Amino acid sequence: MTGIRISVVIPARNEEHSISRVLAELPPEYEVIVVDGRSTDATAEMVRQARRDVILLEQEGHGKGDAVALGVARATGDIVVMADADGSMDPAEIPRFVEALIAGADLVKGSRFLDGGGSGDITRMRTIGNACLTRTVNVLFGTKYTDLCYGFMAFWRHRLLFSLDAPGFEIETLVNIRAARADLRVVEIPSYEHPRQHGSSNLRIWRDGLRILRTIVRERVRRQGGFAAAGDELVRDLHQVVTEVTQATKAGP
Repeated sequence: MTGIRISVVIPARNEEHSISRVLAELPPEYEVIVVDGRSTDATAEMVRQARRDVILLEQEGHGKGDAVALGVARATGDIVVMADADGSMDPAEIPRFVEALIAGADLVKGSRFLDGGGSGDITRMRTIGNACLTRTVNVLFGTKYTDLCYGFMAFWRHRLLFSLDAPGFEIETLVNIRAARADLRVVEIPSYEHPRQHGSSNLRIWRDGLRILRTIVRERVRRQGGFAAAGDELVRDLHQVVTEVTQATKAGP
């Protein structure tokens, strides 16, 4: 990894109890950008105390996606890593992401559902929702993803030629879809998601699940050139998704 600069972008909102540990586990040679999403606790203060060289940005907008876009725009590294502030993503896995990029990938995404991956945090409801959304994207965009809604990923900054204009938790889905549409070489590697260190997630299953689904449909329609051109094909593909998910559910334990 000699000569390759790495930037780590971390959106943070009310993570005063975990952010210090996350920052302490990142190597000193990494450029670290923390985007504080209008925290009402001592997150910003803990960031300043934990690491002097951190670039701390104050988010003016709202949502994880907006924070990610702000951080990525500020990053100067050759490789940009997206990670969370709650301690669920292990910084020790970052070298494996970097190795996959050096080996030829344009974007590397962690998967909790590949052999060697896993999660001590995801609930059954979120697992089912993620599986349905992942299958939907695979059918509509011809991808082979195993984990759509997991934000631990890394990419060559110069290869990210599309905009990050999803404001909320749908940002991971947007990146995955647009990377596929841009014909980037996307590689999944196993990743283990640890339980968050404190508090509860800002994710809201139904609200954010619907936002993700709307993002998927919007991106498909854009690819087809509008609703008139995409309507019949989109309905047919969504029907295929529903049928396959239903069959898989019936066949499950």
